[in-house]
Amino acid sequence: MINEKNINEGSLLTSGHTACAGCGQSLAAKLVIDASGKNTIVANNTGCLEVFSTGYPNSSWKVPFIHSLFENAAAVATGIESALTHLGKNEQINLIAQAGDGGFADIGLQAFSGLWERGQNVLTICYDNEAYMNTGIQRSGLTPLGTATTTSPGGNLKYKKNLVEIALAHNCVYVATASVHLPLDIQRKVKKAHSLKGAKFLHILCPCPLGWRSDTSKSIEIAKLSVETGLWPLLEYENGVLTNVRKLKSLSPVEEYLKLQGRFKHLFNSENGKKIIEEYKKIVERNVKKYNLLEETK
Repeated sequence: MINEKNINEGSLLTSGHTACAGCGQSLAAKLVIDASGKNTIVANNTGCLEVFSTGYPNSSWKVPFIHSLFENAAAVATGIESALTHLGKNEQINLIAQAGDGGFADIGLQAFSGLWERGQNVLTICYDNEAYMNTGIQRSGLTPLGTATTTSPGGNLKYKKNLVEIALAHNCVYVATASVHLPLDIQRKVKKAHSLKGAKFLHILCPCPLGWRSDTSKSIEIAKLSVETGLWPLLEYENGVLTNVRKLKSLSPVEEYLKLQGRFKHLFNSENGKKIIEEYKKIVERNVKKYNLLEETK
């Protein structure tokens, strides 16, 4: 029987944190750190991930964990990597610089860009819940089109930034996307990233019941639908070359994904909302064509 005791047994992210029920980010972080192992150092931008470390000496992280400023994890990781190199331990210790979508794609992008450009041996991770969830659910650069947030109550007017393309433009040695409904896939990609020397990027979609206005029991289902609709392709690149795409036998309707989230409720009540839903279908069509997402039928 699975229970809290044996789920946490041997895990490097323990209970006692203050993450919300149904938090996709807490599951993703647990999978990442357990795959990384005890010889890991984490530099963390301000964001929801700090709820796992409520201040010295209280922490759910069982590895060295540095909570930095909103824009600063990549800069902190740069200093740590330089120190490890000086000590001859660069290849013995896994180094992670991580942030939520706001801390990564907006406030912290300059520092992450610098780290990528220098090709430093760091795994950078964006835990993407698609808004500034820890400060009031404000829109970020990774908030999808049409999303209702506290700063876009009528629906976000901008398209989501493509962080994968930005990372590829920096010549990262490894770039991948992941979703919390596939835990073994996340852990395989983390281990793959750590096996390569240079700057690595992993982009994980993390449903947030609070900001997505979804049932806490539906986070895994929503994550699964994000992939099965074609809205969130699961990809892997090595040295700029697309090496792996998770194929789909068929596509689930985008409406199934959107209807589970209150942040998209308004899209079904207006003509403009219907136009945005049609735009989501066009995004799916582009993803299917660009990444050849569908399995070939015999």
